[in-house]
Amino acid sequence: MGSPALLMRVVASAYSVAEKAATIVRNVMAAGDLGIVEKTGANDLQTKADRLVQMSICASLARKFPKVTIIGEELVIWVDPLDGTKEYTEGLLDHVTVLIGIAYGGKAIAGVINQPYYNYEAGADAVLGRTIWGVLGIGAFGFQLTEAPAGKRIIITTRSHSSTLVNDCISALNPDSVIRVGGAGNKIIQLTEGKASAYVFASPGCKKWDTCAPEAILHAVGGKITDIHGNSFQYNKEVKHMNSAGVLATLRNYEYYASRIPNTVKQSLVP
Repeated sequence: MGSPALLMRVVASAYSVAEKAATIVRNVMAAGDLGIVEKTGANDLQTKADRLVQMSICASLARKFPKVTIIGEELVIWVDPLDGTKEYTEGLLDHVTVLIGIAYGGKAIAGVINQPYYNYEAGADAVLGRTIWGVLGIGAFGFQLTEAPAGKRIIITTRSHSSTLVNDCISALNPDSVIRVGGAGNKIIQLTEGKASAYVFASPGCKKWDTCAPEAILHAVGGKITDIHGNSFQYNKEVKHMNSAGVLATLRNYEYYASRIPNTVKQSLVP
């Protein structure tokens, strides 16, 4: 890209604001008033934490990078202030992430994922939270890269947005086991830490702010993410926000899973 120095400044700032965002997420939960509202339906929720984190991240990055488009001429920043909102409202705190993705020329090139409640089951004295970050051509940091068990097909998919189409697609892959969790960021972390072999979501629902940061981190360690048809996601500022043809992601063996997506599933999902 035109300015590597600018990219690294944006990544450093995104790392810092993601850590501040995690504190907001934990404070809202501790206060006990989540301020839940429905956006488009019962499974599309927004909380006070979503709103406060969105304002905090956007205000901070806009002050430091006034010419960058936050969702720009050079960089576009895609922010999900609280990925896994439904799970957050249900107390499934390990599903929750804060996502800041950075794109250039329509391509995800860097990402920051904060897990506000990482280590939360370790006891009252545990230090909560961690921040994972990655840049294409440099690598990804903040976690231990691990591959899924050899010879096992472990599918990770949606917990709260399942459907007949989603389940039919998973069945066609002949999985050894299926893990159902919330949050796109959480699912990609499961891939990079060897807890799952493939992330399969044969449905509209995910948005560009759900996939930009996770995609950059996954690609930085040699993984791959596309829609169900095998098309790469685009992240320029004019692109539609919905990933209308679903998500397929793996750390390894992408072609195995892509070759087994049924045509009936593909025909049901229009890119």
